Amino acid sequence: MFTGIVTAIGTVASVEQRGDLRLTVACPYDPAQIAIGASIACSGVCLTVVDRGGTAGDAWFAVDVSDESVSRTAPRWHAGARLNLEQALRLGDELGGHIVTGHVDGVGEVFGTCPAGDSIKVGISAPAELAPYLAAKGSITVDGVSLTVNEVADQADGTCHFALNLIPHTGEVTTLGGLTKGSKVNLEIDVLARYLKRMESLRAV
Repeated sequence: MFTGIVTAIGTVASVEQRGDLRLTVACPYDPAQIAIGASIACSGVCLTVVDRGGTAGDAWFAVDVSDESVSRTAPRWHAGARLNLEQALRLGDELGGHIVTGHVDGVGEVFGTCPAGDSIKVGISAPAELAPYLAAKGSITVDGVSLTVNEVADQADGTCHFALNLIPHTGEVTTLGGLTKGSKVNLEIDVLARYLKRMESLRAV
């Protein structure tokens, strides 16, 4: 379980194709605080640590990414890719964002960005299957970052456009400050919206 509050930016240091894809990710964590078998959200994708090393502030950890995960997520799995990192929530930690599972529901595409005061307004196109779960002032996880949806516009083809604002701090401490038109992003809908949609569908039967 995660909160969508990114604690570090990591960089894919190496990629090895085994049965699955083995990634080694360089990060500023303390390896003593990374347990084998622990979960780390990598740009919104919950992955399991299979190895780790280095020193405090100059650490690395390894994860295996299955073909299923690769096929259903944005193209982040290559050397040099920057990843938003969040270690799993611990009992007693502050829930600063919203409840995030690290299970990507779909891939969105940025269709535009523009300045909005000191912030950046970002427009993202979401696939049709996610449209029913998006609402103004609702929560959305974009590449592992907990954000608030500001505007929603349903499209004739069933897809959905939504807009959000990135304050300067968010742009600086995550990879989202580098988003441009055409960027692909991992999306996870609010878990509460998921259950509400399920209950609604059962009530309609």
